[in-house]
Amino acid sequence: MMIDDEELRDVFKVASEEHLQNLDDGLLHLENHPDDLAVLEALMREAHSLKGDANMLGVKDVGTLAHQIEHVLTQLKQQEKPASSSGNAATDSPYERLAHAIAAIRKLVHEAVTGEAARVDTFYALAELMGAQQAKGENTGDSKSHELEVNSIEFTNTVKNNTSNQNQEPKENGSIQNPKSKIFRVSEAEAQNSHTPTNSYRIETIHVGTRHLDTLMTQAGELTVTKIRIALRLGEIEAIANLWEEWNRDLFTNRFAFSREQQGNAAFQRLETFHHHSEKRLEELGHLVKTLRSSLSEDTTRLEQLSSDLEEGIRTLRLLPFATIFNLFPRMVRDLAQQQGKLVQLILEGKDTLADKRLLEEMKDPLMHILRNAIDHGIEPPQERERLGKPTTAIIRLRAYQTPTNIVLEISDDGRGLNLDKIKQIAVKRGICSEKESATMTPSQIQALIFTPGFSTAPLVTEVSGRGVGLDVVQTNVEKLKGTIEVESFPGQGCTLRVNLGITLATAHVLIVQVNQMPYAIPVEFVQTACLIKSEEIFPLEGRDTIIRDGQPISVVQLADLLELPPMPSGLTQETALFCIILQVGQSQMGVIVDALVDEQDVVIKPQSQLLKRVRNVSGATILGTGDVCMVLNPQDLLKSARSRSQSISSTQTRQLAPTKQTVLLVEDSIATRTQEKRILETAGYQVITAVDGLDGFNKLRSHTVDAVVSDVQMPNLDGLGLTAKIRQYQEYSELPIILVTSLASDEDKRRGAEAGANAYIIKGSFNQEALLSTLKRLV
Repeated sequence: MMIDDEELRDVFKVASEEHLQNLDDGLLHLENHPDDLAVLEALMREAHSLKGDANMLGVKDVGTLAHQIEHVLTQLKQQEKPASSSGNAATDSPYERLAHAIAAIRKLVHEAVTGEAARVDTFYALAELMGAQQAKGENTGDSKSHELEVNSIEFTNTVKNNTSNQNQEPKENGSIQNPKSKIFRVSEAEAQNSHTPTNSYRIETIHVGTRHLDTLMTQAGELTVTKIRIALRLGEIEAIANLWEEWNRDLFTNRFAFSREQQGNAAFQRLETFHHHSEKRLEELGHLVKTLRSSLSEDTTRLEQLSSDLEEGIRTLRLLPFATIFNLFPRMVRDLAQQQGKLVQLILEGKDTLADKRLLEEMKDPLMHILRNAIDHGIEPPQERERLGKPTTAIIRLRAYQTPTNIVLEISDDGRGLNLDKIKQIAVKRGICSEKESATMTPSQIQALIFTPGFSTAPLVTEVSGRGVGLDVVQTNVEKLKGTIEVESFPGQGCTLRVNLGITLATAHVLIVQVNQMPYAIPVEFVQTACLIKSEEIFPLEGRDTIIRDGQPISVVQLADLLELPPMPSGLTQETALFCIILQVGQSQMGVIVDALVDEQDVVIKPQSQLLKRVRNVSGATILGTGDVCMVLNPQDLLKSARSRSQSISSTQTRQLAPTKQTVLLVEDSIATRTQEKRILETAGYQVITAVDGLDGFNKLRSHTVDAVVSDVQMPNLDGLGLTAKIRQYQEYSELPIILVTSLASDEDKRRGAEAGANAYIIKGSFNQEALLSTLKRLV
């Protein structure tokens, strides 16, 4: 029987070959060192693993023989002599019988992965392994047939339990009879089936240590840097070619500059001869330069293709499916849920998504920790869930998928969610932030506190529903992989942690910037955009320098200040244009002002030494194509450093906030109504952000700063009343004006709107733009 799934066939082939080879080697060792218990136990593990693999894939004959091999090895370990009474020392040896069984398994494995008939009589191979002997009688000397007598009762039981042909009639050649019979015959053609297959020898799989792949990956990265350096040399050749063209053009222009009256002069003749020689040599030089430029251009193109293919090929060798670690979690979730008296269903999605081996290694423990936190403290007990109207069985969903630039892991549950007020209280209590700082934090900044070291001690578990216990370790591992973590929480409905990880680990695509005449690299995945701003656009807001981009305030900071570099004379004026890079880490944005934008490059990040294992704001170093050493900056650290700065870096002179449009979040599922109201608001001078339902509206509110919310009531996913109630659960939105515009006109509807927390209730039947605009003007 051949295994149906092609991928499983390949996996079984490689694994079984390794198990069988280890069994062969171990048996040869045991024949000379029968008391070596360590080797014996190792062989038992190999047989057990082979049995498990075979039974899982439905290759029952291999599973049966492997099980009996394990039993014979157990007898040897217990100093028992496996059953046999042939009287022949050679055939009586358990090692000989084990070798025959291994040879039979090889052919059965070959059948399972190729579909070619193995022509192995499993019944005979099992009988020999369990101690059958040649029967005494008239056929003893017959070279065409042998009789085996079964001396073990266990053999009959094993055949009864593990073969599907217990009551088969004898074949014509007598190879199988009723297993209850004590005597059965096997032909010499069948007896040879236990020998090693005679197929041509091919090595189809090579086991390579992962450290060798790591080394190759690093070397491929270095090749990428060399490719960049050669590309720079091509640029230098281009410069030489340009110089030659100018020189040649100048020589041609001035060739007739001398007067013809001087043609008889000897000095002129020598000068003319020198001119002709220079012209000839310049022509030869031009030919050499052009040839070199063409050849180097071709070589550079070829090297770029080869290095890219080599790096991709090595990277592919390191790829493994997420099933490698996902399959470790169901048992853990089941056991932990039972210990907690909770009902939890773990749903795994994207198990076939491929990722680098190192990424899987680094993420196994963080994922396990997040799942434990969800079960321990995020999921409610069944009684509480039933009281809340939730299904008693909670759902935890672990999902992996790939985008063009990232590997994404999502861990979501339908439990309690995060309590932001309590998180702030604990953060202040633990000294992680001040009460004044916590009051100005956005929801995403408050949620980020759960990853702060010191927020994960046991006494905090019950106070914050256990979220964040040890999550600083999770963030550390994610940052090592050039990744970020986003948190989405809905009180009473659940929580989602989204981990974004880079696809490539050996190289990074970076933006090279210059500060104080030194180059610095910033990973481009954290660069939202780069722009030019004027000094006069910067204004102080809550003690921080701020600019307005797309209607939203963004804090800005000098990169030199973040890196604590000495100040340099700049000569800036109010009209001077400044290079500003907008960084985005998760939901947080920040502007970084630099002296110049230099280039974008692929670089190999050199890890920091043990002495400098963790340097703030720096994730590593690299060598640029120019040969310069360049620090690779850590955007997450830069954001933290900026938040810790309490003093504005702008001019101490007080500047007035530039007049900006007030922003309204418009939540309406009807496209016609949404379009009409959007036009009314924009005509009145408001900036409008639209959302198609309550859930979309709440997400937009979390990621934007708005001055008011205008919402319909009857909407899918989350209606206007639910949206209003959800908004009011957050202290920072307690004063946010909310206007409900709906066709529900009864007093009961109005009362429900007021109880939910709405500031105004406008009936669509009497709706006009003056009513909406006057209400907004009064509330905002």
